[in-house]
Formats: sequence, C-alpha cells, structure tokens
Amino acid sequence: MRPLQPASPAVRLVLGLAFFILFVALWAVATYGGFVSPFFLANPLTMLSEGWLLFTKFGFIGDIGITVWRVFGGFILAGLVAVPLGILMGAYKPIEAFLEPFVSFARYLPASAFIPLLILWAGIGETQKLLVIFIGAVFQIILMVAGAVGGTRRDLVEAAYTLGATDGGVVRRVLIPAAAPQIAEILRLVLGWAWTYVIVAELIGSSAGIGHMIVDSQALLNTGQIIFGIIVIGVIGLISDTAFKALNRRLYSWSLA
Repeated sequence: MRPLQPASPAVRLVLGLAFFILFVALWAVATYGGFVSPFFLANPLTMLSEGWLLFTKFGFIGDIGITVWRVFGGFILAGLVAVPLGILMGAYKPIEAFLEPFVSFARYLPASAFIPLLILWAGIGETQKLLVIFIGAVFQIILMVAGAVGGTRRDLVEAAYTLGATDGGVVRRVLIPAAAPQIAEILRLVLGWAWTYVIVAELIGSSAGIGHMIVDSQALLNTGQIIFGIIVIGVIGLISDTAFKALNRRLYSWSLA
C-alpha cells in the first residue's frame, strides 16, 4: 500500500468481502462461545431463521416495499425543492445572504423532533413519514449544492462572459454542468441519511414498514428479527448506493479523470 495509490476492482472486492466475513466470524464467536447472552444478541443462524420466518409467515416483503417507497418518496421531494434552491444560492450571492442563515439554522434541527408536530398536522399516515424524511434531507442538500455551485472555477465564468453569455446562460451552461458531478455525489450521500430518518419515522405511529417490524420484535424481545431488519436496511442501502455510484460514473465519466 502507498498513499492515494488506487486499488484494482478485484482487490477492492476481496477486501470488502473480507471485512464482512471477519465481522460475521466475530459475531459467531461472541454468541456461540457464550460471551454474549442470546437474550441480548441472537446468533447468525437464529437471525437467518427469524428472517426466513418474516418473509414466509409475516409478509416482510411488503414492509420492505413500503419503507423503500417512503425513503425514495421523501428523498425525491427534498431533491426537487433543494437542488434548485441550492443552485440559486450558489449562483446569486444576494439570494445566499437571504436564505443561508435560516437554512444553516434549520439543518441543525433534528427531524425526529418534528414528529409530534407532524402527527398533529398530517396524522400518522404516509404524509407524515414523507415529511420527516423531507425535513431531514432538504436543508442538508440545499447547503451542500450551494457550496458546490459557488465553488465553480471563476475563470470558466469569465470565459463565458467574454464569449457573450448572459447571466442566465452562465448559470445554465457553466455553473450547473460544472457542479453536476458534485451534486450527484451529494444526492448519493444524503440518500444514505434518508434511511436513518425513515426508521425514526416508522418507530412512532406506523402500522407497516421495517421500523414497525423492529418495534414489534422489540416488544417480543426477538433480537434475531431486530438484527435481520437492520441488516436488510444495510443491504438495500448498499445496493442503492452502488447503483447511484454506477449511474454517476456513467453520466459524469469525464469528471473522474
């Protein structure tokens, strides 16, 4: 290994799998070896058995579908609002001066703190779940997109003006294309945060979803099902993250050079 020297795809795959194998091995030693009571932590085989029971007897695939819908629904709503606002803030400093103090304030407010209010305003249906994810994601995206757009190289902007571009043309044909790879990466990162918000939303006032299943399993002291639900979230998140990265590489391959 040398600093910043890239690893081949095969090496990355082997090393990534090696960590998961090591993690499961340590988990098995802790549970089968009697170091941790089954009351607190189920062993890997019990977890898999409980997971199979969830799918075959309790319709867990439906819970997964509902949670995925909530994550992407709230995330897409946040992106539709946040990306244009972030571009405007990054491009026009007066707009940034107007919005940035409030957005910076709001992004520190925990989305979970809004749940009681959202239940009062929107009930315990899907709207409330979507709004929790929306609140948790929108302010983060706005500031990060504004930073990406505002960091565009000044010489590109000056060159566009020299060639006769208008203000709107500079935004459309210079700032947005230059920041697009960073914006795509920002959306990928915030999508991961959205998964944490959906579980918080589903822990209260929910009749379906992975979070709802985890709460029910907690009441039954079934750590196998709790762990399986957590692992399912991680697997779905990993799949979506990998797909997002592959899409970004395909759309913005020129930015990787």
